[in-house]
Amino acid sequence: MAETHVLFVEDDDVIREATQLALERDGFAVTAVPDGLTGLEAFRAKQPDIALLDVMVPGLDGVSLCRRIRDVSTVPVIMLSARADSIDVVLGLEAGADDYVTKPFDGAVLVARIRAVLRRFGHASGGRAGGGQPEPAAEGGVLVFGDLEVDTEGMEVRRDGAQVGLTPTEMRLLLEFSSAPGTVLSRDKLLERVWDYGWGGDTRVVDVHVQRLRTKIGQDRIETVRGFGYKLRA
Repeated sequence: MAETHVLFVEDDDVIREATQLALERDGFAVTAVPDGLTGLEAFRAKQPDIALLDVMVPGLDGVSLCRRIRDVSTVPVIMLSARADSIDVVLGLEAGADDYVTKPFDGAVLVARIRAVLRRFGHASGGRAGGGQPEPAAEGGVLVFGDLEVDTEGMEVRRDGAQVGLTPTEMRLLLEFSSAPGTVLSRDKLLERVWDYGWGGDTRVVDVHVQRLRTKIGQDRIETVRGFGYKLRA
């Protein structure tokens, strides 16, 4: 089996070198670069399996680099931020990142988060997220909610007949909602099922992804139930 290729963009030499060694010890192939422009070139040339992007890097910052990657690819992206409460975290998620890790981080924690993202991306093209209830039966695997069609076999979404481009994380989130339309799903439950968190996580990840999903499938399709979570309007 080929090694998983990680693109790591980090301008701090010590962090970059130490993290690269830690990832390589865990069996990853790593391309580590010090700035965003070099990172963009490496992404185009290497076609990595996952990208780790520090928010504050010179040349092209991590958030802008994430947007550039999202323009051409759905490859998983994890942002690295020095502050858990930073607006940069939200900006990174809004730019298309799938998760984030706060610095300083433990190497084992980073590897666990990388593997969690890769697991759900592997499932995204071949079935719904693990756990939860079975998907409701639908002819040909297509679920219909008004103008929204969710093809659970072909992993495609259409709105008013036009195909909607979703990242694998957005697709997994929509599959969770469509498997139980009208049922309120808490943020913690969505973190567990979609992000594969076996522990408490930052619910901003859920909120930002729900908002991104709304912009693609319709603002009114996913309803906020204050104090509880979200549900898909049947």
